[in-house]
Amino acid sequence: MAEALHPAAPHHLPAFITGPGETDYLMVAAGVILVAAVLGVGLLFLRLHTLPERMAHRAHKLQFEIVAVLGLLALFTHIHLFWVIGLLLALIDIPDISGMFGRMAGALEKIAGIEPGRGGDAAAEAEAEAAAAVPEERAAAVPHAAVADTGRH
Repeated sequence: MAEALHPAAPHHLPAFITGPGETDYLMVAAGVILVAAVLGVGLLFLRLHTLPERMAHRAHKLQFEIVAVLGLLALFTHIHLFWVIGLLLALIDIPDISGMFGRMAGALEKIAGIEPGRGGDAAAEAEAEAAAAVPEERAAAVPHAAVADTGRH
């Protein structure tokens, strides 16, 4: 038997109004769209959050590890200053000072006649030899002078 409509109800109901016990397709579609939107926005924020780290990694920067640690600190502490500092470090090229000093050390070793890469060991051996030779030279060069007794005690 067909249920009779209430006399105050309109005779034509819109398609999104479902009957009792039927599947609400509009709510299912809204749920799927909501889950997709949350995942999409989450991925967008994750990509934005890892931007400094990806920039430093792509450019093979020396400070890559520092940028990565600052990104993790910003993620877990919610202090956005860490992220900004990481972004600035990813944008700045820090000069390779260690390479420059390595070339200087190699040139000085070549001038001193030391085998390349053995500068610290050779310098320590040279200092030890010089320290052993100095007391003997001083003993030979210093005359033994008599110390005058002033008579005061």
